[in-house]
Amino acid sequence: MPNPLAALLGALRFRVPETKQSRVAPMIALHMQGRAVWTPRDYAALADEGYRRNAVAYRCVRMIAEAAASLPWLLYDGDRELSDHPLLSLIERPNGSQAGADFFESWYSFLQVAGNSYMELVEVDGSPRELYVLRPDRMKAVPGRNGWPEAYEYSVNGRIVTIPAGARSAVLHMRLFNPVDDHYGQSPLEAAACAIDIHNAAGSWNKALLDNAARPSGALVYKGGEAGANLSEDQFERLKRELAENYQGAANAGRPLLLEGGLDWTSMGLSPKDMDFIEAKHAAARDIALAFGVPPMLLGIPGDNTYANMREANRAFWRGTVLPLAGRTARALTHWLGARYEGRLRLWYDADGVDALSADRDALWARVSRADFLSDAEKREAVGYGVATRGTTARATSIS
Repeated sequence: MPNPLAALLGALRFRVPETKQSRVAPMIALHMQGRAVWTPRDYAALADEGYRRNAVAYRCVRMIAEAAASLPWLLYDGDRELSDHPLLSLIERPNGSQAGADFFESWYSFLQVAGNSYMELVEVDGSPRELYVLRPDRMKAVPGRNGWPEAYEYSVNGRIVTIPAGARSAVLHMRLFNPVDDHYGQSPLEAAACAIDIHNAAGSWNKALLDNAARPSGALVYKGGEAGANLSEDQFERLKRELAENYQGAANAGRPLLLEGGLDWTSMGLSPKDMDFIEAKHAAARDIALAFGVPPMLLGIPGDNTYANMREANRAFWRGTVLPLAGRTARALTHWLGARYEGRLRLWYDADGVDALSADRDALWARVSRADFLSDAEKREAVGYGVATRGTTARATSIS
């Protein structure tokens, strides 16, 4: 008795291939569509695609870092302001190659790009002498038995330097909140990674459109010859070569397409209006700005009417983004460096010179001036100044 399975396999093996009459058989596709490709969530990829290649993310990082680094520092011993102290000198001139503003610009920039910032203290005979900002991609936290870092490893030029962690560690590590990691922070750049990819892809699409003479992709349909006939290999290669040489690039923009031998052009691409990539790019730019805490209005992104004017947007930027970051840094430096000096030292920023906050200060001073039930000493304290004493400056924490 013959085997049914073997008979079936034999029939399939010797089946004559079918030739279908299809309208799309003679088409030469010049457009491909694939799945979305996202940037990896590591520091090198985010720094390259986000900070180095995306203008919106680059400007957000620069705005935050430059604004926060421009704030002067105030030092207090208890309630008394100190105008001259070794800690102030150290912060104003951290090392031989950087001034204070340059130093803290790097500090805040790394915090925005990596979510982590590291500062190294160099001591001579137990006295603080220099400060350096370390690259976060070279730092590695070494967890101890309790799960918290017991040391930090810094890799440079093939060498690994181990720095013990602890209350008097030579390294200050400040990180942004990360719900899935105990040792490293999450940067705004990582939160905005999808929007950055969309924004970059829209720019690349626009650039490719210009390189291809601002024409969408399409198909050349061969209608000559018998039904189902195709171009020969030589004809196909010649056609591709002529298209690349004569109809692509800015120099060939607007040149009419000459067709022969039964060829017909059929557009397959969507127009910019159909894709609405400009609006998608603006929406992605707004998402990037919001991830960093920068009002889109300050970046010139259209379609954002959250604030009435630039002054309100700038005020919100300082209040909601810059000052909290500077305050967090001030508290970290106080805890890290203050214990190395005598007295009850406390660092804070001075926001009195920020133009964006001048309206708030004027309103506060006007309200306090009208409070007749307060004494002069209480009024000074209410606006951020301590009790006046002879020969000393007694300004307390800035009202901002």
